[in-house]
Amino acid sequence: MIWVAVSCLSVVLIDCHGWGKGTVSNMMVEVKCCMTGLCVSCSNMTTVRLCIFQTDYYYEYTECDSAGSRWRVAIPHNLGTCSALPTPTRGTDCSFSCAAGEFLEMSAQQCTTCAAGSYSLGSGVRFDQWDTIPAGFTSLATYMDPGPSGEESQACNSSSWTPQGVYLESSRDECTVSLVYAVHLEQQGSVSFSYQYPDNNIFFEFYVQNEQCQEMAQTDDQKWIKLTTNGEWDTHTVNLKSGTNILYWRTTGILVGGKMVKPVLLRNIQIEGVAYTSECFLCRPGWFSSAPGSSSCQPCPRNTSSHKGAASCTPCPDTQYSHEGWSQCKERPPCSEKDYFQIHTACDSEGKTQVMYRWVEPRICEENVTGAVALPPTGEREACPPCNPGYYNTDDSTCFPCPPGTHSDGTSVCEECPAGTEPVLGYEYKWWNVLPSNMKTSCFNVGNSKCDDMNGWEVAGDHIRSGAGGSDNDYLILNLHVPGFKLPTSLAGMTGTEFGRITFVFETICSADCELYFMMDVNRKSTTVVESWEGSKERQSYTHIMTRNASVSYTWAFQRTNQAQDVRRYISDVVILYSVSVTNVQDGVASACRACALLSQSSQRPGSCIPCPAGFYIDRDTNRCQECPSNTCLSGHHTYGEDACLPCGPGSKSNKEHSRCYSDCSFSHTEHNRTLTFDLSSLSPVASLTIGPSFTSKGTKYLHVFNVSLCGHQGTMAAVCTDNVTDIANKDMGSDSTQFVNSVDSFICQSTIIPADGRGFRMALASQSISLADTFLGEMATGSCQRGRSAVMTIRCNPEKTDRGKLTVPSACPAGTCDGCTFHFLWESGSACPRCTQDDYHQIEGACKGGAQETLSVWNEPKLCIKGISLPAKSSAPCEAIALWLKVGVGGGAFLAVLLISLTCYFWKKNKRLEYKYSRLVMSANKECELPVADSCALAEGEEPEDDVVYSHKPSLLGKLRAIANKREGDSSESVQLKSSQSERWVWG
Repeated sequence: MIWVAVSCLSVVLIDCHGWGKGTVSNMMVEVKCCMTGLCVSCSNMTTVRLCIFQTDYYYEYTECDSAGSRWRVAIPHNLGTCSALPTPTRGTDCSFSCAAGEFLEMSAQQCTTCAAGSYSLGSGVRFDQWDTIPAGFTSLATYMDPGPSGEESQACNSSSWTPQGVYLESSRDECTVSLVYAVHLEQQGSVSFSYQYPDNNIFFEFYVQNEQCQEMAQTDDQKWIKLTTNGEWDTHTVNLKSGTNILYWRTTGILVGGKMVKPVLLRNIQIEGVAYTSECFLCRPGWFSSAPGSSSCQPCPRNTSSHKGAASCTPCPDTQYSHEGWSQCKERPPCSEKDYFQIHTACDSEGKTQVMYRWVEPRICEENVTGAVALPPTGEREACPPCNPGYYNTDDSTCFPCPPGTHSDGTSVCEECPAGTEPVLGYEYKWWNVLPSNMKTSCFNVGNSKCDDMNGWEVAGDHIRSGAGGSDNDYLILNLHVPGFKLPTSLAGMTGTEFGRITFVFETICSADCELYFMMDVNRKSTTVVESWEGSKERQSYTHIMTRNASVSYTWAFQRTNQAQDVRRYISDVVILYSVSVTNVQDGVASACRACALLSQSSQRPGSCIPCPAGFYIDRDTNRCQECPSNTCLSGHHTYGEDACLPCGPGSKSNKEHSRCYSDCSFSHTEHNRTLTFDLSSLSPVASLTIGPSFTSKGTKYLHVFNVSLCGHQGTMAAVCTDNVTDIANKDMGSDSTQFVNSVDSFICQSTIIPADGRGFRMALASQSISLADTFLGEMATGSCQRGRSAVMTIRCNPEKTDRGKLTVPSACPAGTCDGCTFHFLWESGSACPRCTQDDYHQIEGACKGGAQETLSVWNEPKLCIKGISLPAKSSAPCEAIALWLKVGVGGGAFLAVLLISLTCYFWKKNKRLEYKYSRLVMSANKECELPVADSCALAEGEEPEDDVVYSHKPSLLGKLRAIANKREGDSSESVQLKSSQSERWVWG
């Protein structure tokens, strides 16, 4: 007889050996013993199975009370599927914990050894299998920017952390994706995880919240994760408090510029302080643990495989293969050209080398099957290439570095530098018969270790090239270590910014999405990508200048494709490095000698090399230090001859040390015989310009911030753009090395800003800090993007603006550039106007009032000048009431009147003479109107004019006119009184 609790709102006592019926609460109930346990069927209800098997439920402990005790409670795997769970019992002490390799068996509440094929950490948990996201983890995609109507964007619904077998991969887009895991610690513990974070275009942070969703106090270096070198893993550890801890791994990508970002990878998450684990973890496929009580699993060796929870590995058949940690074997393919590579053997005692062909190890192909390619035969012996510059050839054809103070071009013996010269120290590698001793090569893969024992690069005589690798997504790594830099004696006194430079010539040949990275690691603190190239690139040279003295490792990393590939499909995609040279290396060798500055003959050590002061070059004729001419700057790596002093561009001058050209905020320009002088001192402080907001394809809001240092500061590049995420992550670095990673000093620089309110961050995030201009060229054309970025600053006079004015970019190019190479800025300011001169105003004279006349000066409109001379004060001068012009006018009028009267008199008198002649003609005519006999009106020679014409009366002008009319009609005549010598008078009627 047993008691059974059923859902019929009652309890029925039954006998398991037979049938029992009864009426309970007016409901017919039928109870019988089932094969799976005691079953109860009721009218109008479903059958409910009793929880009498341990597979129906599991045990968990309650939280510890104030007395440090807890209870063991049974919880069904699926609620509502069974009932009658065991009653709670008192559990173990809260501080109880099992050792590594054991788990707490909850039924007996005792520590039990883990079986073979599984492992346990005792007081911790580890997650290293990522075929799926483990139970308890949640991938949550959020978007903090609301839509136009306040709704949340749906563009990130598909974004998630993605399991990739041995690691977990973050989202590659700009969505904010969080990986969340909640754990309850009975005692203080910690969380540690291995990660790979190669791209600072993703913001990666880790933080912890308590059960009230309050973020726990963390330092910045705990919250913000440090960058890692491509292909390398790092470990991050954070201490946790007892109680509930909610762990967040959060990433946010920035797809500004359209370039795909590289995801963050996570593996081996381990949490300590759980106090107990109630189960052992099975080894993931491809791994095993052979003995009971293991705290970890080991990968299966090559050519073996295993299933999940395996205690041993199974060997592959002869026709199949596997790499380390594989869960299954694969068929061996026929050998092809992709399965072997060529190498050059070291030079023998006769100075000969051979081209050898070798299989890629471990060899996975079958050589003796149909369609397989055989290994090519070894080539003939040929002469070894010469030694690299700075090395000499020994009798056994081995190259050794020249002793200090000597030099060699690699083909001759080492010789001492002549007097007045010093060796040029550095590395110069252009022959690749063997790998130099300060270089090393390796192969690395994120997901597996099958290429760990391979060479990433192979020497090939006149070049070094990428090797075969194990798969297409391997990182093929070549590293060069430089212990430090040492300037030559003649350059030791320089205050410039160049300590050395590395130059290499390379070429990439690709059919897939290959990428070559050039990186540097300063003082072994943090590695940063200096430059990268995608796809095929023609043979070209690249130079990087070191601006600070530090130990540095240069790395070339080549990846054929970033997509996971277990096979080699693109083995023909290669990078070829032809030559590498580094100048001013601390322990370098010399390939040549250079002239140095000498002490005078009167010194105690004549002929010894000395450093020239800053801004001095070495005179070719005297080998003495001479100062560069004014407004020239000294080349950072060349001081011999006056041509080392490079002239500054228009409108610029050099600083005192002749190390940099800059503008002193003053400028003069002559146009149309007029000199314009500008004073830009008000534009000297660093100006900032924020452009945006802009949005990516999924709506991420970002801003472009430009900092501009236009002039002044004695040539110091005062504009600084800082990557604050990298700065936080690398705050433990030294000040010198931090400068290589965190900030950019320039005349014009740019940062990409993610606003704090745009992604839910507590502060604005800055990244992608780049320099747009670090050399002041003056007024001249800028170079193309192949020579670097350039910036053009146009300053426009606008008197209506303040002295600081307003900085803008072209409306057609809202990001400041349309091609990504040349940036254009417009700065409108009152300070951009020229200084005022006398040509910028004119004078206005007033009327003469009270014997005084005022003169007023006014600016020409529109006024396009500032400061300079001021307007002259209003002036007054004495004046007369009648103006000079009026006096001249009156005098001229009087003269004209006298002239007219004189002319009138002259012509009147002349008219009288004409009338007289006319009258004589009339008197000589007969009365019959016949023509008179031709008679001369002239006087005979010696005759005196005795006859005078006397008018009888003086006619008026009206009468004269009437008389003329009567003459024409012939009915009237004029009476003329004549006087002759006989005193006779004739009267004509």
